[in-house]
Amino acid sequence: VAVFRGLKRETVEHIVGPASAVVLRSHESLYMQGDPATAFFIVIDGWLKLCRITTSGDEAVINVVKKGDSFGEAVAFSGTGYPHTAEAVTDCRVARIPADHVVQCIRESPDIALAMIATISMHLHNLVQQLEQLKAHSGVQRVAEFLVSMAPLDTESCDIALPYDKVLIAARLGLKPESLSRAFAKLRCLGVNVNSSHVRVGNIAKLRKFASDDRAAIR
Repeated sequence: VAVFRGLKRETVEHIVGPASAVVLRSHESLYMQGDPATAFFIVIDGWLKLCRITTSGDEAVINVVKKGDSFGEAVAFSGTGYPHTAEAVTDCRVARIPADHVVQCIRESPDIALAMIATISMHLHNLVQQLEQLKAHSGVQRVAEFLVSMAPLDTESCDIALPYDKVLIAARLGLKPESLSRAFAKLRCLGVNVNSSHVRVGNIAKLRKFASDDRAAIR
């Protein structure tokens, strides 16, 4: 778990001592946008989406988190409300760690603060990357990047089971569902074949090159 990277085992055990496990069913909310931020969370199993409701009533998906990911660290120490809603995409379990306890741990061991800052910086870096993808990359490239992120690192080809429904994938990538379908169709020439929720990638290196090609974005 990135938020505890570099910390001693006994330090981690002390931090998670008062933690509780929250079990959620699919579509059940962990907290709502604006609720008082009293804890941060680590995904034990399953997937959750972090989303904001805009002033027009639309849902904007900020991120989709998975096993091992943490979220809510920064706002939990600010004394404000959560800036987004956390909703289960699948059945899942989440560790809830009280913010006041972590603050006390930080006072006792400043190394914990450094680990927290590193993780929050990583979250910010990921958000900047997402913004860059939305601004600089085409919709087809964003889909290619998503598939590459799901593929194993040490293989030339693979089969991928989409982790959640295509409507959420489209929202996560800043696309309309029909645009996602067109993007999948355009990727066939790169060896990508979609069958319901299963995707066969024939050449991961070729797909990765396309995803990072500035000329592809221009086309």
